[in-house]
Amino acid sequence: MLVNREGRIAAVGPERDVPASRGAESFHFPGSVILPGLVNAHTHLELSGIAAPIAESDFYAWLLKIRSFKESLSYQDFLAAAERGLKESWRHGVTTVADTGTSGAVLEVLLRLGGRGIYYQEVIAPHPDQARAAMEELDRFVTEHWSRLSGGVRLGVSPHAPYTVSPELFRAAVDYARGRALRVSSHVAESRAEVDLLVANRGPFAESRRLRGIPAPQPARSPVEWLWQLGVLHPGFLAIHAVQTDYGDIEILARSGCSVVVCPRSNAAHGHGAAPIGRYLEAGIPVALGTDSLASVPSLDLLAEARQAARLAGLRPGVLIRMLTLGGARVLGLDSEIGSLESGKWADLCVVRIGGDAAGSEDRAASAVIEAAPEQIVATFVGGRRVHGLPV
Repeated sequence: MLVNREGRIAAVGPERDVPASRGAESFHFPGSVILPGLVNAHTHLELSGIAAPIAESDFYAWLLKIRSFKESLSYQDFLAAAERGLKESWRHGVTTVADTGTSGAVLEVLLRLGGRGIYYQEVIAPHPDQARAAMEELDRFVTEHWSRLSGGVRLGVSPHAPYTVSPELFRAAVDYARGRALRVSSHVAESRAEVDLLVANRGPFAESRRLRGIPAPQPARSPVEWLWQLGVLHPGFLAIHAVQTDYGDIEILARSGCSVVVCPRSNAAHGHGAAPIGRYLEAGIPVALGTDSLASVPSLDLLAEARQAARLAGLRPGVLIRMLTLGGARVLGLDSEIGSLESGKWADLCVVRIGGDAAGSEDRAASAVIEAAPEQIVATFVGGRRVHGLPV
């Protein structure tokens, strides 16, 4: 493979067919495969400073602990956590992150360290009276950072979830994003508590809202249908988690042109169940994988998510690798730039040592990659720049 000075792939093929220019830097990785860089389609890297996943069986109680934890942190704490999270991502072969946060620290670190990704600024305000102030804050954030964006770092908007965002704010945030060609993501149909709120106005979310004087949501058959009734689902809308769905929801997501990110280990940790990955793929819905945060899972190992997805949905290694690369790029609208080893695309690469025995067969190589331990990821490149591993 030949990479040009801009950091894009100039040619792909055997060394005899793509000779390097005189004086070019060369890397050799015997017993290894070169993959497109992995795409972590849902992270919360600003939480990477947490010592260990928060053990709490009740999801609502877990969310309260997360809020308390975040309130105890300074912006410098968020910056340090974001840097740790980005470097950990690179160590696991991830070259693009789709990160959701409130502090803006991940955006700052992506720009400073030359990372690649979409930073989704989160909006949270469950009471309709808070919508205007939340939108003013969102606009201030976008306006402040717009001129600082680079080609590898983009902005998006994330109305946090149906249970934390009023209908008025959800519509306004999506309209704002679409008017500025920003991507939209939201936590959707993650837990039974969310379903209980939106279907029957009961459960811990409903009780909390009653105590705070927040109006009950208009009931719907499901969280996905609630969003569809709001008119916020659209091509490119990224539904995160999407565990609590049925065939009717899948039809809505497919018809609306939405994509889905599943986080199997996080969902298992919270007892939410398993997203119907196979049915999403059968319906033609683009699906990618994410790790969520270190508050839920013990590592930012995207291959561990792939192994969990394989156990849940019986997916073949080749399908999983596509979800980790081009599939992830597609759900983020970046598939013209990354996700495959093609001339003209960015040289975002993940090098995995699999040994000579596995290299002779495409199926064996794919299986070996999915089963690889973190130490087998010997190098990661973003735009042709090595961000993890030593030259050998």
